[in-house]
Amino acid sequence: MPLVSVVMPVYNSAATLGVAIRSVLGQTHGDLELLVTDDQSTDGSMDLLADFARQDERVLPERAPEQGGAGRARNRALKRARGDYIAFLDSDDMWLPQKTEKQLAFAAEAAAPLTFTSYFKMDADYAGESTDWIPNGRVVRARAHVDYRAMLLQDHIGALTAMYDRNVLGTRLMPEMRKRQDYALWLSIMRDGADARGLAEPLAVYRAHQAGSLSSNKLSLVQYNWALYRDHEHLSVPRATRALAGAVWQSVRNSRI
Repeated sequence: MPLVSVVMPVYNSAATLGVAIRSVLGQTHGDLELLVTDDQSTDGSMDLLADFARQDERVLPERAPEQGGAGRARNRALKRARGDYIAFLDSDDMWLPQKTEKQLAFAAEAAAPLTFTSYFKMDADYAGESTDWIPNGRVVRARAHVDYRAMLLQDHIGALTAMYDRNVLGTRLMPEMRKRQDYALWLSIMRDGADARGLAEPLAVYRAHQAGSLSSNKLSLVQYNWALYRDHEHLSVPRATRALAGAVWQSVRNSRI
């Protein structure tokens, strides 16, 4: 069976970290490694990681020597990866039990090196496990096929659902950007010619605000999107403006879910 390397950055996530880790370790496809980088947490997250590592050898935690943000933490984990596939999960989200198994089968059938899935949204105060999850109507639907051009207009890939084939694409690190590193990674993969395929079934759960809430954090991403389009993708002002409009519209639309 293919080995899946799961990349997880952690910063002061003790309240939700256990649920996220157990959702990975409980996958029906058990051939995986969980590469966790703690970004200088001060709330006991690293102690919790050490406990999990003692209980399950698949949990491989590392403490970053200095605080560098989520992108740098993910890259530290990526450099340690041994898997055939790379997948991503943040420390406040969770996977449903068959996520890895179903996505691997989908990737093989579609012959796609980059895949993603639909996902549910849960309230920020959800305290249950992934095995307790009852499907709700808050679903961000995966588009069946996304190419570079479509991806420029909107980020169609939820990072908690993304998985890429390392044997085909190599180890792809995230650009050194303060935010939107995941979006920049998908764009760089597609710019090199690999389209993405989306699985319609929701297989992950994203911890979000209440439906209808467009958080200040989402609004703050406008400046980072603009920097991505102009400095990383080198788009002209008109193309960057069009792409930014699409990104804003997506944030508004997803906030209603």
